[in-house]
Amino acid sequence: MNCHEAIDVMDDAIEGRLDVVRRAGFDEHMGECRACATYLEHLRVIRAALHLQRDDGAPHPQREDLIRIFEKEFEQNS
Repeated sequence: MNCHEAIDVMDDAIEGRLDVVRRAGFDEHMGECRACATYLEHLRVIRAALHLQRDDGAPHPQREDLIRIFEKEFEQNS
């Protein structure tokens, strides 16, 4: 797995949605790439600060609403 692939699946990795093969590749990459490991840790901190994930690991109910708002803003400013 390369950096771009790892970044693309970070949310799935955090939420435990990676299959066994992808998880193995992801974990291997995280062990080898300090930049991606740091990015993953920052993503976890941001998600926790924004309460986008509940304590049980499930996505927060407002997560999808926030994503739609950000996408709409991005489309308007592009």
